[in-house]
Amino acid sequence: MLPATALLIVWTYLPLAQTVELSFFDWNLIPTQPKQPVGFANYATVLSLPELHQALWNTLIYTVAFLGVSVALPVIFALLSRQVAGRAKTVYQALIFVPFLVTPVATSAIWRWMFAPEGGTIPAVARTLGIELGNVFREPDSSLWAVVVIVGWQMLGFGVLVVSAGLAGISPDYGHAAATDGATAAQITRRITLPLLSPTLVFLGLMTILLSAQWTFPIIDLATQGGPGGSSTNIYYLLYQFGFRNFDAGLSAAAGTVFFLGFGLIALLFVELSERLSFHDN
Repeated sequence: MLPATALLIVWTYLPLAQTVELSFFDWNLIPTQPKQPVGFANYATVLSLPELHQALWNTLIYTVAFLGVSVALPVIFALLSRQVAGRAKTVYQALIFVPFLVTPVATSAIWRWMFAPEGGTIPAVARTLGIELGNVFREPDSSLWAVVVIVGWQMLGFGVLVVSAGLAGISPDYGHAAATDGATAAQITRRITLPLLSPTLVFLGLMTILLSAQWTFPIIDLATQGGPGGSSTNIYYLLYQFGFRNFDAGLSAAAGTVFFLGFGLIALLFVELSERLSFHDN
């Protein structure tokens, strides 16, 4: 355990401690400039910023949307894939998982081309249905949902992989016994499979909540730059702007510390929920 613990200390816990320390200083990232202690002023500034409130609201929308895409849809697809036998099942799951392997840069380039107002495939199809999309990445009402579509398409495979692994760990004997007693396939799924799958779904929900803001960051940076008017930004992109565009390391560190504490509480709640839902087969 010693090498893994050493790596965690060097690459995770030490930077985290440095971030908390930096949040009490005013510094512009220039090594020759001294850090000016400001106490809790950075925290007061962060909590009063209108940009933060907009980013938090957008992050909540992203999270709720991805809970549907990364949790609900994978359950449906994973259950349907169980009806496919042989190599076709592996091919089916692989095709769904492939988008997860595409780099964010390539993903953004492809979807920007597909959403292009002139010559893009998606706007052309929409026009045949009487819908005028316009430039979805430059419209306040559509930029956020364009990011949801792109990231949701890419992360769907991750959810299917996790749910499929959870289903593989459920003994088929329960379903066979219920079928012998006259239970239908829908009843087996609702009353046996889904309850036994609940720890996996809690884990997947936790990963979605904790990682959705990180999943969207590269797409936001490459496709919308948080705009227009902050309509598609999220908390991590706001941290990036504080630290590496405004060169306010102290403000960025304070915001990061606040988000760390908030997500830490959410993680603790989900871990406790997962323990309560865990099923131990003797």
